[in-house]
Amino acid sequence: MSRPASHDFQKLDIRPLLRRGEEPFSAIMARIEALTPEQGLELTAPFMPAPLVEMLGSQGFEADIEHSEDGNWVVWFWKNR
Repeated sequence: MSRPASHDFQKLDIRPLLRRGEEPFSAIMARIEALTPEQGLELTAPFMPAPLVEMLGSQGFEADIEHSEDGNWVVWFWKNR
């Protein structure tokens, strides 16, 4: 699935949180809850966040996932209007 060009994707890189030993789930959910209908979330992680993709999918979010050349994962989340 391709992400919609009409959405403004807010970026969140959880790698610094993980390096500090912080659990990123609350930061991710705070960003998700703050999204407007025209926004989405671009999440960068050092692993594929499959449980998050599944959980947000059950809440009506679509996802587009890429494994980058540097070994990180980028996941875009959005809701279709």
